[in-house]
Amino acid sequence: MDDAIREKALKIRWIILDVDGVMTDGGITYDAHGLETKTFHVRDGHGIKLAQRAGLRFAIITGRESPVVNLRARELGIEEVRQGAKRKIEAYDEIIGKWDLTDEEAAYIGDDLIDLPIFRRAGLSAAVADADLETRGQADLILSHPGGRGAVREFIEIILQAQNKWKEVTERYYS
Repeated sequence: MDDAIREKALKIRWIILDVDGVMTDGGITYDAHGLETKTFHVRDGHGIKLAQRAGLRFAIITGRESPVVNLRARELGIEEVRQGAKRKIEAYDEIIGKWDLTDEEAAYIGDDLIDLPIFRRAGLSAAVADADLETRGQADLILSHPGGRGAVREFIEIILQAQNKWKEVTERYYS
């Protein structure tokens, strides 16, 4: 891990996630009744739980609205959920203000142009492997995993390793 990324990751207290294209692969599926469904990767969820054990907190900011997002957030203990955020930076500012955070204490993972204003402000920004070219070019870090396929977990591991907390939260799996 490069020193600049390590320095930024050391300051992170909150990880803010996009949903479509980050927590999911970006596909939108409707059932026979017209209800939207989403597929989330179990390793991303496990990574969120590991990070929470290490004291990190989570928020979701998404441009779309779906009851499935609230369900997944509740299941994972994600404290802040902002759906229908057409200007995500406004939702970001609300979260930062509510929890008395500095930009340096927030990490953000995204996949598309709508995420760029937050990339410019967050202390650490990451683009999933299959993010669009411009978004990858603006990120502090380009992840090796695509959205919905373990990218969130990868980002969490990078942060926890930089903070020397990874071994602590995973040691029970090795004993």
